[in-house]
Amino acid sequence: MTSTIIEARPSLLQRLRGLSTEALGFALIGASGVVVNFTLFWVLSNGFGLASLRSNIAATVVAIATNYLGYRYWLYKDRDAASRRREITLFLLFSGIGMLIETGTLGVTQYVLGLDTPFEKLGGKFLGLVIATVFRFVSYRTWVFKAMPELEDPEVVQEAELLLAAEESRTLAN
Repeated sequence: MTSTIIEARPSLLQRLRGLSTEALGFALIGASGVVVNFTLFWVLSNGFGLASLRSNIAATVVAIATNYLGYRYWLYKDRDAASRRREITLFLLFSGIGMLIETGTLGVTQYVLGLDTPFEKLGGKFLGLVIATVFRFVSYRTWVFKAMPELEDPEVVQEAELLLAAEESRTLAN
């Protein structure tokens, strides 16, 4: 007699709910990062007269740091943190790529399209941020904050152990 253990997997609806909750948390943390990013960008470029691309890089670096704290210690606190060095390295790598996307988009809108007023620069920065955010969401959840392996349902494990023990005792009895 062969026993088969059926693993209870979340339904598609449950997985979509989990993803939407994750996306909402990502958006909340991201929104705080956007406020930091845009505020610092505006102050550096308009208040201190720093070039827009330099202002963007400085503002994005500060936002990346604040976002990491939110992702690690709030949104993805239950994710595998066994290798913090790997996590931080990948986070910085993908954040850096996102910053290049954002800065590149700002550069194209300003230097190629000639959109050079303060509000046009904000528009270019916003467009770059939207594109970079999609990239970051996918890369962070896929490679940086990897999900911990799902723990097996204790009742299913106990039932399987009982079935295996019963099977072994029948085998030994014969």
